[in-house]
Amino acid sequence: MSDPRDTICSLCRLAYANNWMPGTGGGIGICDGHTAYISPSGIEKELTTKDQIVAYDMNNDTYECGGGGLRPSACTPLFLELFRRQDMDIGCVIHTHSLNAVLCSMMYDAEFSISNMEQIKALPSGEGRNLRNVETLRIPIIENAPEEQDLMPELKRIISEYPAACAVLVRRHGLFVWGATAKKAKIYVESIDYLMEAAVKMRGLAL
Repeated sequence: MSDPRDTICSLCRLAYANNWMPGTGGGIGICDGHTAYISPSGIEKELTTKDQIVAYDMNNDTYECGGGGLRPSACTPLFLELFRRQDMDIGCVIHTHSLNAVLCSMMYDAEFSISNMEQIKALPSGEGRNLRNVETLRIPIIENAPEEQDLMPELKRIISEYPAACAVLVRRHGLFVWGATAKKAKIYVESIDYLMEAAVKMRGLAL
């Protein structure tokens, strides 16, 4: 298995290249046993280095700061909630501030939904298979809060109401995506962002 810190740095560069995490926004976490590796707070994603990644001990609720005393991303409490769930196989969480995500969170009410698009086939159905292109992808939307940790009650509610979901939109904020592995989470983010961009453009073209 590759070093989770190397994987996070690679994902950070991908997120920067795709404009998913502008400025210092967003975050990435990978769970390896009882340790959660988390991107640092306040660092541009394209500049993130391996030594800056924070290692969080989930058994003791303690963490080792990244190089230079860097603290974990503000997303950390939400990442840990997802990693600790026994009923979900989650090994990686990616939180983006994608413009497509923000716009879709404003265009739709309680959930983002889309169907009859080929890229839907890249996403899980929650039934041990991927969705078919003729099925409907549904991503719940929750309201934003002043602090990311304040999103916790709504995140727990959404997980209960949408057990098959691999993502949640936060209104005017961004997107949280999770998967069993970093590879799967990456594929889900790419596919969801593509579908949200398509939805935004279709709305603009009145399609």
